Amino acid sequence: MLEQIEGSLGVAKAVSLCRPGVVCAYPISPQTHIVENLGKFVKTGTLKECEFLNVESEFGAISVAIGSEVGGARTYTATASQGLLFMTEGVYSASGLGLPIVMTVASRAIGGPINIWNDHSDSLSQRDSGWLQLFCESNQDAVDTHIMAFKIAEEVGLPVMVCMDGFVLTHAFERLDIPSQETVDKFLPSYQPKEYLTTKEPVSIGAMVGPEAFTEVRVLQERKMAKAIGVIERVTKEYRELTGSKSGGLLDCYNCENADVKLIIMGSTVGTAKDEVDRLKAEGKNVGIISLKSFRPFPYAAVKEAIGDTKKVICVERAFSFGARGIVCPEVKRAMEGTDCDVKTAIAGLGGRPIFGTTIRGIVEAALAGKFTEECTFFDVNAKVLNSYTQKTEGVTFAEGPLNLSDIQNSVKA
Repeated sequence: MLEQIEGSLGVAKAVSLCRPGVVCAYPISPQTHIVENLGKFVKTGTLKECEFLNVESEFGAISVAIGSEVGGARTYTATASQGLLFMTEGVYSASGLGLPIVMTVASRAIGGPINIWNDHSDSLSQRDSGWLQLFCESNQDAVDTHIMAFKIAEEVGLPVMVCMDGFVLTHAFERLDIPSQETVDKFLPSYQPKEYLTTKEPVSIGAMVGPEAFTEVRVLQERKMAKAIGVIERVTKEYRELTGSKSGGLLDCYNCENADVKLIIMGSTVGTAKDEVDRLKAEGKNVGIISLKSFRPFPYAAVKEAIGDTKKVICVERAFSFGARGIVCPEVKRAMEGTDCDVKTAIAGLGGRPIFGTTIRGIVEAALAGKFTEECTFFDVNAKVLNSYTQKTEGVTFAEGPLNLSDIQNSVKA
């Protein structure tokens, strides 16, 4: 059914349709509206046979999620930014125990300094935690991906983060097609936990594992990640055939045929990029977009196929690794090993700084003109803000315009 609603409400409705047995929540912007709405659904009886637990912290939320999954209940939670960091110990435990929790990460910058706006530094900080990480391009994508996430998690035996851009999506109102309860019930079977505590077959869950078996546990975890690639593809196909949706999958291509340069983007920036690519196409510049939906597991084969024989690829990233470079770019380079594809990183949109069409145009024009001379370049940098500090403390001045990583590194005086 079509509804003009806030993204957070759309996600709450999608989660409710999946019939979770436990929702554990601690409010943190910008995910608060999601769990607030789920709390209302439980209180009013819209969401039946579900226990809503308003816990004392994000660590409490992930702890309850682990306990409820071990107890055999389909479980959901949500968080963002510092809240996700507060959960980290439990985040690793949940994946190591193979618990199919679904968690929304309403992506937000990590402080300090304190910043409540969107980038991907929170979700990408957990890229090695053993959770599947699925990124959403739009609120419709978020609605559909949450429904698919429960089925994917339960078939693979690993938890799933559904990452949607904070405020940009969570607080945006748009027309969403919310499937019926009958449709979701047909797609997602009632929960049948594979490993849980029962007096009929007593086991220990979460016991210590020594050196004699720990490597093997990690190998089995990696096998599940490898399995997830096929499961994501199949579950997406099933959902699309049932609903007519175009959401989900490992990635999505836009205007990629015979493109001179391709942009690899995660999240809501894809929409802005599509509009600008259309304008560039009208000017005779052929630019493709690869919307990366699955970051973990990383779909190396699918990315390589999507890039094809394109020689110039730019990863537009809303996070980076201090002391290194981009986070997405190295994965794409790995996918293209043995080819002559030139893969670079464009860092933009940190801490909620808007990525306008002009930003995308600047990145594309720099790529077409061969101005990406280094692997990592920062765009939309305000030199006045930088210089207000560096001129005073070190006598260093930065020029306006894109800033190469070497410019930053070389500005440091011995």
